[in-house]
Amino acid sequence: MFAQDAPQPSSSVNDQPVPAVTIFPHSESSRFWISGQMNIIFQTHPPFHALYSGANSFHPYGEHATSRVLTLFLGVQLTHSTEVLVDLESAGGRGVSDALGLAGFTNLDVVRNPDLGSKPYLARFMLHQTIALSHEMVASDRNPFSLATKIPVRRIEFRAGKFSAVDFFDVNSVGSDSHLQFMNWTVDNNGAYDYAADTRGYTWGAIVEYQSPFFGVRFGEMLMPKVANGLNLDWNLRRARAENIEFEVRPTIMSGRKTVVRVLSFVNHANMGTYRQAIERFQQHLDPVPTIENTRRQGTIKYGFGVNAEQELTGNLRAFARWGWNEGQHESFAYTEADQTWEFGGDYAGTRWRRPFDKVGLAFVTNGISRDHQEYLRLGGQGFILGDGNLDYGRENIVESYYTAHLWRGVFTSFDVQYIRNPGYNRDRGPVLVPGLRLHFDL
Repeated sequence: MFAQDAPQPSSSVNDQPVPAVTIFPHSESSRFWISGQMNIIFQTHPPFHALYSGANSFHPYGEHATSRVLTLFLGVQLTHSTEVLVDLESAGGRGVSDALGLAGFTNLDVVRNPDLGSKPYLARFMLHQTIALSHEMVASDRNPFSLATKIPVRRIEFRAGKFSAVDFFDVNSVGSDSHLQFMNWTVDNNGAYDYAADTRGYTWGAIVEYQSPFFGVRFGEMLMPKVANGLNLDWNLRRARAENIEFEVRPTIMSGRKTVVRVLSFVNHANMGTYRQAIERFQQHLDPVPTIENTRRQGTIKYGFGVNAEQELTGNLRAFARWGWNEGQHESFAYTEADQTWEFGGDYAGTRWRRPFDKVGLAFVTNGISRDHQEYLRLGGQGFILGDGNLDYGRENIVESYYTAHLWRGVFTSFDVQYIRNPGYNRDRGPVLVPGLRLHFDL
């Protein structure tokens, strides 16, 4: 849910960091950090064709919904290399169809269980330690995840506490920010990356990473939820946990233009069920419909891979792409119901029309699921997001475009539109068009 970076005008990779655009100024020298943000998204859609609907379907009648996320970011530098970071958050409102019926849901800010309410909660609580491996320093953009203005060129960074896995894994500067960029779940994140998270998207764990001028590697050990899409995490690492590793390289492909490629792998251990076993139980008349909860076994393993790339093409134009795959035999457990995904897109800054903080973006993503996952849904099974009661399978294809306009200091507004074909992988439903408006404040 967090905007990875406050907006900056496009610049060469050799330029110094540009100060963030915020309503209130932030010190570059204070040991303390305090900032905030507010993000409000309104979305609607007209009625669309649907031969049938189930309990977890995207609603075929016209509807609208508004979500809001408020975050207070706090931090203190205990030493030049040690800091403590705390974020308090409130997520309120709802998404259209209560975030059901789409693998690539239209609003990343929506909590998957709207009944949790908007009571503030602890989103992040991290100890961040940097160990210098060189004397050479490089300028760093100060932000709620790192308060230092200069960091060693070669370093080890250690983080422990509460955070979101996608704060640090699968990050992409063109498509990871639902507050100023795209809004769709499978555009801002790799849909096949079933990353460890509770219902709100957070977990407890530890991350260690090594960074050098040309490459980096990070490893994270995190807690898994006790049940799929559950709020409570399992603290017994012998039976439930998630390992994540990501390699990052920064080759020089175009002179003076930034290139980043990240390769990700994850392994989840949890109390997961198996689609094939759920189907067999149904065929043996043990269950009236396939019910994956009846096949859960503690310590079940699910794994997957992802590739994430971004390329600066000109001073204003950037492109990005993602590919993701997971084994698809065990239930989608923590993020969304996607077993394969392909994505590409880009953004363009408004410098040519004298609005350097404006951006226009366009992305296409196609999501798929395994054959067992398809059959499970076809026979009437339900996941924690999908379940139309039947399924005429087709890949879920999504096109999203936005224009973000800078209004004043840290105030931005965006118009967004998403076109979704085969919602929930079902050719018997849709297509559907979902326009939206967003108002964002960086305090």
